[in-house]
Amino acid sequence: MRPFALNYARPAAPTPAAPPYAYDSTRQLNVLSDGRPAACEREVLLASGATVSTAGSKTHFDD
Repeated sequence: MRPFALNYARPAAPTPAAPPYAYDSTRQLNVLSDGRPAACEREVLLASGATVSTAGSKTHFDD
């Protein structure tokens, strides 16, 4: 038996969005189009869902 909701559920349409940053392999970080590090831009951090964790430093002495 198929649940009633699955008869009407549709997958979300993919949003064609390019990130506002690019990876710079020489500097080993993501940079904005003007050359600034992407971590300096609050809107980019909020949109990308970046998080900070201290779990590694609490479990490994060399972090």
